[in-house]
Amino acid sequence: MRFVPHEALPPGEAYEAHIFRTGDVPTRDNLHDFFNGLAWLHFPQAKRRLNELQAAEIARCGIGARRGPLRDALTLFDENGAVLDAPPALWDALVARDWQRLFITERARWAEARLLLFGHALLEKLTVPRKGLTAHVLFAPGARRSIYPRDESLAEALSAVHLATKPFVPLPVLGVPGWWPENANLCFYDDLDVFRPPRLSRPGPMPSDPA
Repeated sequence: MRFVPHEALPPGEAYEAHIFRTGDVPTRDNLHDFFNGLAWLHFPQAKRRLNELQAAEIARCGIGARRGPLRDALTLFDENGAVLDAPPALWDALVARDWQRLFITERARWAEARLLLFGHALLEKLTVPRKGLTAHVLFAPGARRSIYPRDESLAEALSAVHLATKPFVPLPVLGVPGWWPENANLCFYDDLDVFRPPRLSRPGPMPSDPA
């Protein structure tokens, strides 16, 4: 891959299609594209896989007012995604959005975990940190078996069928122990605007009495 000035992108050609066709990444002189470049250098196989999937969807459906579920998921992960290698107890608490268990009860287990931020927009936002910044953690088959953070393993986990389901779990990154001094005071997690409880599913119809 080569980084070229953004002006090299031909008018009317989609950004992702151009990268796939030429191997050139149009780049502006700003933090957003700086972090995108770092992601290409650090995760070349995963970034190439995302680009292949984007280009295939553009070739199949064209560019319209709506991206569709797969392109939405690809963009979300590329911009705001993260990967987590953690003990099952942390995964279970994260999926349940049980913030008390995730960050307080199981706090010591974070010493066994590794969180890698993938999304370049997320990295840009963290240059001016605020409490509500949230990563979308990819929950993929094999995640509990520590397939991350190897680039080739992440690329293999980026399945079009799986990504179209938007299999992401929100994680307020400044809540991770050691990532922000203020979370040493456990009252940090009492903020329900950030550490929101899970949405309750709508109850289904009551079963009929047997005849």
